[in-house]
Amino acid sequence: MKILIISDAWHPQINGVVRTYEHLSHELENLGHQVKVIGPSDFHMRMPLPGYAEIELAFLPYKRLKKYIEDFVPDHIHLSTEGPLGWAGRRYCVENDLTFSSAYHTHFPDYLAKRIGKILPFMYKRTHEWAKNWIRSFHEQSSAMMVATKSLEDELREWGFKTPIQRLTRGVKIDQFFPKTDTEETPYKDLKHPIALYVGRVAIEKNIEDFLKMPWDGTKVIVGDGPSKNDLMHKYPDAVFTGSKEGADLGAHYRHADIFIFPSKTDTFGMVIIEALASGLPVAAYNVTGPKDIITNKKLGALTDGNLGDAAKEALKYGTPEERSDLVKSTYIWEKVGKQFELAILNKAT
Repeated sequence: MKILIISDAWHPQINGVVRTYEHLSHELENLGHQVKVIGPSDFHMRMPLPGYAEIELAFLPYKRLKKYIEDFVPDHIHLSTEGPLGWAGRRYCVENDLTFSSAYHTHFPDYLAKRIGKILPFMYKRTHEWAKNWIRSFHEQSSAMMVATKSLEDELREWGFKTPIQRLTRGVKIDQFFPKTDTEETPYKDLKHPIALYVGRVAIEKNIEDFLKMPWDGTKVIVGDGPSKNDLMHKYPDAVFTGSKEGADLGAHYRHADIFIFPSKTDTFGMVIIEALASGLPVAAYNVTGPKDIITNKKLGALTDGNLGDAAKEALKYGTPEERSDLVKSTYIWEKVGKQFELAILNKAT
């Protein structure tokens, strides 16, 4: 089968959506499918995402996208994001009576409402409601809307989504994320332990200030870049901001920390959580969609509805790196994700 994935999040961006489709494409090819991903870099006309100058979106992409689709002649089209490319792909499918699948990766209503609400607080609820309606209309004709967790599905149903929903979980690279060994040099050589680590975009919707404000008798390390980085570096000089890390360097930053903090309340999953667990770290997070689907026992970490610092202290009490790593690596397998996707687009998922 020739599968075309249309995504507003693709190389050279670094985020969970990009990593998901990197690994998913590889697994689908292992299953015998031909996969092509179209992203913003395939278009000459691009514009920066508001608030993210480093992320570019395709501008008026329909005509060029139509040619890409007709040149590739896919058997199935999957729309991974609700941005300009996603909407252009949806338009082509609807106008040509083609079946397509979609995915809900990002809580766009929360993302947009937080950004507008920061400037115009009275617009938060109105913006959130408008965005929910807009995103719901994007997915309403999808043959299968793929979501990562049961709690996310429940939330979308509460929002009035009636699209058929299929599960598409996530995986972890066991050759990159594993517990530390005594022979590897730590990247935190001169830092005071315990090391509390955050990995991800440094942006308002990630709620990083809750992490930076919590009491901690050690060092807080933030791995990643984003529009809030410079402001937070100035406001919290005792924290260590490393910038983005990849590959073996990223893996080392995970496994040589002591605990992973996930302060976001708006993510739909949190791939960094399973990367941290596979690296042997306990996780402290809020009791929200994503973390509550992953942190299912106290050996993995602690969840809270209130104080993130208290959850961090609790998370350090239980479990071993090996227990966390083994449990996660037996559950979050990219091969399984590829088969889930295949079943969903073949309309055979149970």
